Amino acid sequence: MERLRSRKGFICDMDGVIYHGDRLLPGVREFVDWLYREKKEFLFLTNASRKTPRELQLKMARLGLEISEEHFYTSALATAKFLADQAPGCSAYVIGDHGLYNALYDVGIMINDVDPDFVVVGETDDYSYSHIFTAMNLVNKGARLIATNTDITGPVDGGIAPACRAFVAPIEATTGKQAYYVGKPNPLMMRTGLKLLGVHSEEAVMIGDRMDTDIVAGIETGLDTVLVLSGVSTRETVAQFPYRPRLILNGVGDIVG
Repeated sequence: MERLRSRKGFICDMDGVIYHGDRLLPGVREFVDWLYREKKEFLFLTNASRKTPRELQLKMARLGLEISEEHFYTSALATAKFLADQAPGCSAYVIGDHGLYNALYDVGIMINDVDPDFVVVGETDDYSYSHIFTAMNLVNKGARLIATNTDITGPVDGGIAPACRAFVAPIEATTGKQAYYVGKPNPLMMRTGLKLLGVHSEEAVMIGDRMDTDIVAGIETGLDTVLVLSGVSTRETVAQFPYRPRLILNGVGDIVG
């Protein structure tokens, strides 16, 4: 544990690590206080694309934690950066919420449902047959399929909800085209996180609740890895994967305690 506490940079997932829905998880308040007290560089890096960093900041404030906006980075921001780097001035048909729309607007990507360069898919409660129909036809006409993250489900109060990859699956199935997934475990998002922290991978740790995104992302980027059992993955599901986190903890409060 001392090895973990000595790290300079901490990258933490949010859903299942920091909160479930609108409920702060045990030990999180003490963990955040410790990060500030020990002057650690830290970033909450989430595959969720619905909210802007400002909204995440306000949500944490409602839960009783004052954390400045620059400590949040989302798959929506990572997706917008990727598209702006790949094709400056491009356009996209978007399935998602305002966090994704805002990120795309901020880098100059136009919304286009007629002849877009890309079809971009994130999470949304407003998902319908019309979305699948439009996206399928646009991809068949040549638009490239991009998804914000590979999560097929995510933890919510009362259970598990479908996430981005569940929304992409019908489009992939009906077009025969595979989406390019920008968020974790894609190293693109992790390298951006390290750059924002200003630390080397050997000095940083990835803390997450999912073996298939958080932990593999940390391993492939050269970070120390911690799985917390407060979200999706369990000790039983760890055995299903050919790789392992270095530490398995009940929650982030164990780091402090």
